[in-house]
Amino acid sequence: MIDDLKNRTKAFAVRIVSLHNSLREKNSAQVIAIQVLKSGTSVGAHCAEASRAKSRADFLNKIVGASQELEETLYWMDLLVEAKLIKESRLELLRKEADELMAILTAIAKNTKARGMK
Repeated sequence: MIDDLKNRTKAFAVRIVSLHNSLREKNSAQVIAIQVLKSGTSVGAHCAEASRAKSRADFLNKIVGASQELEETLYWMDLLVEAKLIKESRLELLRKEADELMAILTAIAKNTKARGMK
């Protein structure tokens, strides 16, 4: 399960890098593009760290961290659309993947907490 999540979040990060590269030429989008790049690629890093967690508490901390970074990524993507820096259709698949990843991460966190792994 965690290996699938690592692979999926890494693929998400690659798509985030592509999005960042497409925004670099727009002056007003550069700062937001950097924020999207940082938070979007950090999701996968947290999941990779979770797979090597030294304790259950550390595992939960990394999963929650990935969720927080994903939430931040969604915020920046919303801002890009609302500021009309990118068309909503360009982000449709990324948002769908982010929503699915959020559901997975939330389920993992809830199950971990339910098992007393605080």
